[in-house]
Amino acid sequence: MTDFLIRHYNLIKAFHVIAVIAWMAGIMYLPRLYAYHTKHGAGSEIGQVFNGMEQKLLRIIMTPAMGLAFLFGGTLLYIDGVSRGWSVLAQPWMVTKLFGVVFMGFWHEFLARSQAKVAAGTSKHSEKFWRATNELPFLAAIIMVIAVMTEFGGS
Repeated sequence: MTDFLIRHYNLIKAFHVIAVIAWMAGIMYLPRLYAYHTKHGAGSEIGQVFNGMEQKLLRIIMTPAMGLAFLFGGTLLYIDGVSRGWSVLAQPWMVTKLFGVVFMGFWHEFLARSQAKVAAGTSKHSEKFWRATNELPFLAAIIMVIAVMTEFGGS
């Protein structure tokens, strides 16, 4: 099985990148929907449209894409551990990437838990908050991509 995975490393990496792109698209768009939703009010007709869009984005795109990103990313970690040695997990670039993944997972969970509050009009966060924070995943992605592509601090 390990030989099979190693032979298909680039294909697995491609699927990982595709899943990450889908996840990132959703994770950056959802706060923008929350900003519009908050601006127009939860009980309004457009608020109901935003609620449906938010739920579908989470359920149909973001959560499955996150699961696939974790599956393919975990597979890549396994292949790297077997082929390059498990010390790769302690490399500064990998630690940076893994911290980014943890942040993205927590951010996804925060957004998912916020959806019901935004829909009910009980969210404590303003339109300005949602507009400001929708850039956080992109900043994390920049750091993670640079870490992985340069493998800084690696040997």
